[in-house]
Amino acid sequence: MARMVCKFCAAMKPHPALVVALMLAGALSAAHAEKADRSKPLTIEADQPGTLDLVKQVVVFNGNVVVAQGTMAIRAERVEVRERADGHRSATALGSGGKPASFKQKRDGVDEFIEGVADRIEYDSRGDVVRFAGNAQVRRLRGGAAADEITGALITYDSGNETFSVQGAPVAGAASASGNGRIRVTLSPRAEKPEAGASGASAPR
Repeated sequence: MARMVCKFCAAMKPHPALVVALMLAGALSAAHAEKADRSKPLTIEADQPGTLDLVKQVVVFNGNVVVAQGTMAIRAERVEVRERADGHRSATALGSGGKPASFKQKRDGVDEFIEGVADRIEYDSRGDVVRFAGNAQVRRLRGGAAADEITGALITYDSGNETFSVQGAPVAGAASASGNGRIRVTLSPRAEKPEAGASGASAPR
């Protein structure tokens, strides 16, 4: 079946007792999204027929849906995109049949990406906030390799405030990625800077 394509002009708190705010300087924090993405067109592709309500400004697509805007890409079985009166857009993506929804976006100014998967992903362009709900896993990729990783029931990626939040208790009865309601954070060592003068040292003969 031919894929359907829809193009738009782009502009596109959990309970505190259950949340750990991750202020990871130099690691997962300071993860600004690619700024150029905001000026790119928003494209939606899907395998099945979709609906476009011009009055309510709502687009719904099903079947291997791909939503792309610059370096940002959301993939899911079902995606609903809404445009608000202020011009910003929100998207809700749902996985299906054991295949989760996924999100990926380049960090601004560096060769790194933030990618994540969950049963449900909610994206809000107004604050560049992404919520991963249900069996959530978010990673920072450096040069294509995983550098840091978070798993939990609910993960919120707030690019504007440079923070990640992770909730360990199950969300709406769904089990967390670890299966027991616990959260898990794995951080890779920071790259060591060469000592002053090291580059100018002569090799031993």
